[in-house]
Amino acid sequence: MSEAFMAYPDLRHPFEQTPIHPQGSTTVLYQGKVITLSETGDGDGLLIRPDDLPRINGFELKPEGACYQDMCIPMNSDLLAEQDGKQWFNLTAFADLLEQPYVADEEADVWSFAEIPAKRESMMVDAMAPDFEVTDRKGNVIRMADLKGKKALIVTWSSW
Repeated sequence: MSEAFMAYPDLRHPFEQTPIHPQGSTTVLYQGKVITLSETGDGDGLLIRPDDLPRINGFELKPEGACYQDMCIPMNSDLLAEQDGKQWFNLTAFADLLEQPYVADEEADVWSFAEIPAKRESMMVDAMAPDFEVTDRKGNVIRMADLKGKKALIVTWSSW
């Protein structure tokens, strides 16, 4: 972009389309992450390579099922599919099984998944806040990991 457009934002076209991801790719949005998948399977729902599952939602396929930490969900026939000699994991069937809401713009190949209720429930039972970091008003980074073993009151607000 030229410097003239940078200096004069009103000269930019507000409806100019920019690609979300490379042609032929799929984008998954989950917990603030944007994951670009270079390959997905055909059919109903979102079929992903099993190797992509951990980077999407932290689950791994193991002999006992799809596992996240000490929680394992037994596999069923709806979750795995084979096409052209490749194995696929049906991420939308998995979300349905876990009662995880999602929305899709199939034309743009973008899928957005809400938080997995079972993950949230285990966090509430353990009374452990997820690990995150924030910057205070003085520019200091505060990490939840730094508060381990201490009681912390976290107050948040938003103007919107």
